Amino acid sequence: MSQSKIPAIVLGGTGYVAGELLRLIAAHPFVEVKAILSDSQPGESVAKSFPHLAPVYGDLKFSSLDQIKELVGSLPQSAIVSAAPHGVAAALIDELLKVAEAKGTKPRVIDISADYRYTTAGAYEAVYKHAHGAPSRLAQFTCAVPEHLDRVSTPHVAHPGCFSTAVLLASVPLLKLGLAEPRLFVSGITGSTGSGRTPVAGTHHPQRQSDLYAYNPLSHRHTPEITALAQAASDVAAEFSFVPHSGPFARGIHVTVQATAKRALKTADVVESLKQFYAGKPFIRVNAEMPHIKDVATSNYAFLSGATNGSTVVATCAIDNLTKGAAGGAMQWLNRVFGFEETTGLTTPAPGWT
Repeated sequence: MSQSKIPAIVLGGTGYVAGELLRLIAAHPFVEVKAILSDSQPGESVAKSFPHLAPVYGDLKFSSLDQIKELVGSLPQSAIVSAAPHGVAAALIDELLKVAEAKGTKPRVIDISADYRYTTAGAYEAVYKHAHGAPSRLAQFTCAVPEHLDRVSTPHVAHPGCFSTAVLLASVPLLKLGLAEPRLFVSGITGSTGSGRTPVAGTHHPQRQSDLYAYNPLSHRHTPEITALAQAASDVAAEFSFVPHSGPFARGIHVTVQATAKRALKTADVVESLKQFYAGKPFIRVNAEMPHIKDVATSNYAFLSGATNGSTVVATCAIDNLTKGAAGGAMQWLNRVFGFEETTGLTTPAPGWT
């Protein structure tokens, strides 16, 4: 390992987000993968699960939990980036932090699961219907979209969910700038990778291709998360009515947020307000044209636009669910936590013809 690079430990085994983390870290000049955890496949080649990463990780093998613990206890500083499932991540991270505390090492954790997105165990348990795995750690984490929080005072960070990221990017400006009444109606469409790697009816390609359908209308688990994080970012208590949809593509999310306009506006005013709100935020692009998923897929960029007919105001957002909505957003936080430029390793644009 080069002395100038931060060693990264990836949790999440063979999942899509873990694979995306490995891809992004491979392009980062100041971070390198030291280990990736897989309790079920320790010693197996990482390239076997992620053949597209073989050119850069041909010799890397999955590590066991005991090996990960040894690393955490021996590295003076490290980045632990967790793509472990919710309900698993909290206790796993707690276990690793206990090892670090006992050994006097100082890892910084970026969690992409849902386990550290809420400020209280009760709020988490109300959504996920099981006890939180490490409630005493919640105060050590801050959860926010990177563009909505300039400073983090906690040692560790949690990144919001992929749907939450897109909805928050579109809705927070409407609320904070007083453009919309605090009752928002959201329609969102996600690609099949958002459902994880294990095939189920909703992600099996013959079932999903050329199809579009809603699921969990008005009861999606990200809704309470969106509500809480929107209030934290905008200082406005708002009601969100969210209807998610499964789309026939693999990567990407497109959301449309509608609300009653709070004051007289023209479409040009909405677009300009979004531009000013995100001025200086390198990964946000606001255009008069409506965003397309193809323009952001596989990138860490978010494309936004807005419209109004005078009585209703609309904001739209397109992101890649695996990158901006998960691994890329986590890498933004990693850059900030370790003092790198926020854009480091993340500026490659979308290919456009995926």
